[in-house]
Order: sequence, then structure tokens, then C-alpha cells
Amino acid sequence: MIGHHLAIDLLQRQRETERVPQALLIVGPPNVGKSTLARFFAQILNCQGQIKPCQVCLACRKIISGNHPDIRIFDDEDETLKIETVRELQRELSLSPVEGKYRVTVLSNFERATISAANALLKTLEEPPPQVVIILTAVDPSTLLPTIVSRCQVLPLHPLPTCEVVEALQTYWQATPEQANLLAQLAAGRLGWAVRAIKDDSLLKRRGELLHDLLELLTAHRADRMVYAQKLSQDTNLAKIKEALICWLTIWRDLLLLHSHCQTKIVNLDWQNKLETIIPFLTTLQIKDMIMRLQTALSNQERNVNSRLNLEVTLLKLPKLHKGI
Repeated sequence: MIGHHLAIDLLQRQRETERVPQALLIVGPPNVGKSTLARFFAQILNCQGQIKPCQVCLACRKIISGNHPDIRIFDDEDETLKIETVRELQRELSLSPVEGKYRVTVLSNFERATISAANALLKTLEEPPPQVVIILTAVDPSTLLPTIVSRCQVLPLHPLPTCEVVEALQTYWQATPEQANLLAQLAAGRLGWAVRAIKDDSLLKRRGELLHDLLELLTAHRADRMVYAQKLSQDTNLAKIKEALICWLTIWRDLLLLHSHCQTKIVNLDWQNKLETIIPFLTTLQIKDMIMRLQTALSNQERNVNSRLNLEVTLLKLPKLHKGI
């Protein structure tokens, strides 16, 4: 587990004092380490070593490999969490732990739960069986039912410092200094994204395509923007739509920094020259408006709204620039 020292210290103290939260909600940006922390906490709770987690005992190794009988992890971003899954889970949680001290269930990206599934989980959150810990993760707690949030201990995670991401990439993933610096800047504190980019070259290729598409859309007519929204929304992988919105959001934040002549490093350093060419044709108000619209679109996407309509509304509000810029 890299970074998030305050969160880890809190969970360690709760384990040592036997004040373990039976319902925990970990919130933070995508790929910031929410699911990793949830697994780490499962190790803390069931580790058989003296220093927890020891990472070498049988329980720790089983949790790492996904074979521990008392640990269930649901982390498929594209699969809707349905009431049938929750009911099956409730039957499992009513049983005593098989090997460990606690039964731990991790429901990652809980925004994907249906209303009926979330309501079904409420009773378990209200009266959890002894030796049961339920961990939910979400980007934004406001996208969840207030009754769910109120029954959980909320633990926020924040982006890691860039220097920490650089060091981790070089130490644990053998990134070159140049590669580590670029990916750390692009990741904006999301170590998970940087690690994925090292392992999968298509991630950076996809990012380049999205940045190119955005610049093309700035000079495109309304009809072309509608066609693009339709094409992107046809992708059944909802994570890719969120990826596009997050990527575009970093661009508009960079544009705001450049427009304000701020000394802070922009995220998309390798695109700085291109971004500087369009700065004179945008106003501060236009840039701020697009940042707010993209934040709204991303929040809407977390709520499983109609993807095509969400993208159309956002792209139609893009400023219109002349071709050739």
C-alpha cells in the first residue's frame, strides 16, 4: 500500500483498539487507491502475523491472490450491482468466518448498485452480523443514497503528491525517470492510473486520441458534435466514457492555469505547446464554464444517466473556434 498514511494509521488504530467499523465507505477520485486500501484493511483484520499486515502469512497471501474464503470483493466497474447479488451476499454474511477473524466484503464503485440493491443492503448496514465488515467505495458520496452514507464511517482519500508517485513508479514498477515524471504528472495523484499506463501502452494512445478529438470538436459544427456523442456513448464500457470526461477535464484545468499565467505545472505537459495556441481565442469565463460542465457530466455519469444525452449536452456547450487554429 503506497501513500494514504493518515487513513492507514486510522484503520490500524481501530484494529488495535477493537473499534473496527462494520460499515466503511472509502471515497475519492478514480484510481486513487480506494479498492487497494479496502483489500489492505481486509489483510489488517485477518492477518495472522505479529505486525499486521505481515504480507507473508497464509491469510495475507490468500487475500492477495483472491482465494481467502472470508473475503469477497466485487470490483467489476461495468457490471451493475443487482439485488440478487446483495441477497446472496447477505446469506453468506450470516455465517461465521471460516478461517479468519472477520468476514469482509468489498463493494467497489457502489454507484453502480441499483436502487433496489442499495435498499436491500440497508438492513445489513443497520444491524450487521458480528465479525462482519462491509466496505463500500465510491467517487462521490453524494451519488449514493443518504441512508447508505449515514450508516457508514466515511474515509476520504486524496490524490498522492507527485513526488510520491514518481518514487513509487521507479521503485516498484521500474519506470525510467523520464517515464515516471510524465506519468506522475498525467496521473494527477492517481497512482492506479499511472501503473495501468505502464502496463498498458494503449492507455496513453487512447489519451492522445481523446485530446486530439477535443481539439477537433472545438472547431466542429453542432451536427458533428452530436455524431461524436452518439459514437462515444455506444461504447458499452462505461469506464471509457468516464475516462474521456476525466481526460477532457484535465485539459480545461490546464487551459485555466495557462490562461491565468499560473506558475503551477500543468498536467498535460506534452501538449502544452498546442494548448498555448488556442489560449488567445478563449476567455476565462468560457474555460471556467467548461470545467463546471465537465464536472457535472462526470457526476451525472456516476449516477448512470443516459450517456448519449449527457455527452450531447456537454459537447454542444463547447466554445466554437475557427478551423486552422
